[in-house]
Amino acid sequence: MTTLKNLNFITGNKNKLAEVRAILGDVIEVNNQGIDVPEIQGTIEEIAREKCRHAAEVIGGPVLTEDTALEFHALKGLPGPYIKSFLDALGHEGLNKMLDSFDDKSAEAVCTFAFSDGPGAEPILFQGRTKGAIVGPRGPSNFGWDPIFEYQGKTYAEMDKAEKVEPNISQV
Repeated sequence: MTTLKNLNFITGNKNKLAEVRAILGDVIEVNNQGIDVPEIQGTIEEIAREKCRHAAEVIGGPVLTEDTALEFHALKGLPGPYIKSFLDALGHEGLNKMLDSFDDKSAEAVCTFAFSDGPGAEPILFQGRTKGAIVGPRGPSNFGWDPIFEYQGKTYAEMDKAEKVEPNISQV
């Protein structure tokens, strides 16, 4: 594996970039590049691997990609990795309405990072999971589904970056 001094984080989302830089601190310089990566259908892990492979080919070097998923337990894991499309179509209130006929409002936030050493290298996946619940929107609505996911009494939107970082990350 290459010894890295800087890393290409593939995102056009300034909030994700700020969170990754906060997590890595001074360990490594994180640059970002926004490239179009095809969104495939599949499991969280399949999607993360393919996105990382594609990005490494386009960049021609080491990359880090990130995917978030939000699994509603009442819906057997949906919307999962398709949360962005569901959020774009329904908004925060619509996501809440999906659970109106269910007593179970529990959910799991899943963050999957994929690292590739470069073109042709098999991506390595790391995943963090946080169990929480879907609630009515609270806090700033400028970062995805954060206002409706509650963990330990606060929505992600109500937390600062340090509170959101869950130490329960493992290699997949």
